[in-house]
Amino acid sequence: MLQLDFLRNNRDLAIKRLAIKNFDASTLIDEVIDLDQSRKNAQKELDEIRTISNRLAKEIGILYKTGQRDKAEELKLETAQLKQQSKELEQKMAEAISQLNEKLIELPNIPHASVPPGKLESDNELIFEEGELPTLIENALPHWELASKYQIIDFELGNKVTGAGFPFYRGKGARLQRALINFFLDEAIESGYLEYQPPLLINEASAYGTGQLPDKEGQMYFVGDDKLYLIPTAEVPITNIYRNLILKEKDLPIKNVAYSNCFRREAGSYGKDVRGLNRLHQFDKVEIVQIQHPDKSYETLELMKDYVAGLLRKLELPFRVLRLCGGDLSFTSALTYDFEVYSAAQKRWLEVSSVSNFEAFQTNRMKIRFKDENGKTQLAHTLNGSALALPRIVAALLENMQDEQGINIPKALQSYTGFNRID
Repeated sequence: MLQLDFLRNNRDLAIKRLAIKNFDASTLIDEVIDLDQSRKNAQKELDEIRTISNRLAKEIGILYKTGQRDKAEELKLETAQLKQQSKELEQKMAEAISQLNEKLIELPNIPHASVPPGKLESDNELIFEEGELPTLIENALPHWELASKYQIIDFELGNKVTGAGFPFYRGKGARLQRALINFFLDEAIESGYLEYQPPLLINEASAYGTGQLPDKEGQMYFVGDDKLYLIPTAEVPITNIYRNLILKEKDLPIKNVAYSNCFRREAGSYGKDVRGLNRLHQFDKVEIVQIQHPDKSYETLELMKDYVAGLLRKLELPFRVLRLCGGDLSFTSALTYDFEVYSAAQKRWLEVSSVSNFEAFQTNRMKIRFKDENGKTQLAHTLNGSALALPRIVAALLENMQDEQGINIPKALQSYTGFNRID
């Protein structure tokens, strides 16, 4: 959630920057400023009435003590009227605050100055590309056919037991999943991240805090009787650990990593772009999250970007990094780098990670603050990244590493899988 002070003092800049996200904020920001002014006016009037009421209360006490009962009773009538005015003003303030918050949560985060304009994925800015695109054997297969051929992933069984987008992993396919999870976790721990195993269900306050609500309500599974949501990513429970906390500056940055199942209702379209592992309702992901000082968050973003690139190098996958344009940037992000790996059999790039800086957008919602060396309390910045999401990594590994006899396993994973080939 954007900060009121920023919007009041930088109205035109906020409108200009939000236009990069193709969001016309002029009317909404003016409504926010007007509602805030209405709240401030009501607060000022209420404070004045309370001052008068306190003064009258003292005068009434003195009048009673000096035997001037009639005069005291007259003032008591006046204070009763002031109390009624106070109640009306308090109600007016509450309504203004409620309307103000409703308007504020409609405003997306302001994009960083480096975010390019654009509306489509094709408008994203290529930062760099690394690795040679593999030359596959003749009649190379896409991963869903490889999965069936070597009996390592069963899409039909998942469809039978649950529905489309919920595959079964079996044998070496299941071990490959477990190997990747452990590899990603071990790499993160070695880089100074503290591991958590979070719950898979969250309450409404947690979903609101990281910005899933109200923006992505339709993409989450909802458990109606308990009013809980299945997590779309471990980012949500991990970041909410620090909700309503005041941290110490010396403890920043806080670096956490978590593996979790992730649940998203967004899958369900048809065609080759969503076949197999390309898009699922349930998938595995390792997520890194940092709580950082505002002065260091963009330096940290670059370090996180480099860290994810290092994982892909170890997996021997060709990849590229994109800076998302305004139209492709999420509601909550100020700047996002997307990582894509090349799928040789499909002859296309597959997104496997997003690394983002949310600045103070999430922390303002969650009231994640810290005290600086001068004792001043200020909002921290939050960042997170997929490190990594498994389905498309597995898809690229199966397709890129295939030969006539089977599928090779990257050296970095062999100690985790316990085998060097699937055949």
